[in-house]
Amino acid sequence: MKMELQGIIEKVQKVQQDMESARQKVNAMTVTSDSGGGMVTVIMNGANQVQSIKISKEIVNPDDIEMLEDLVVAAVNKAVKSAQEMVSEEMSKVTPMLPNIPGLNL
Repeated sequence: MKMELQGIIEKVQKVQQDMESARQKVNAMTVTSDSGGGMVTVIMNGANQVQSIKISKEIVNPDDIEMLEDLVVAAVNKAVKSAQEMVSEEMSKVTPMLPNIPGLNL
């Protein structure tokens, strides 16, 4: 029993190290999303930090700021979703080794 527990502890420690490496990797990765047919482009990293927002000059209309705001919101939301999917995919490569521990949410 003691040997089994030691093996589980070692496995969990290895997975923790692998998860930290994966976290660092995804934080450095980026996703690019756009809206309005490419008129607004957002680049976001795996830590959900917006790296840049590009807005095409053609879409800037002082009389219709709401449309521009909507396009920025849409592009950012799309980037957030893409970044979350990227993080989930990368982390799922690490977490299958873990036993199913209730409440751990991995």
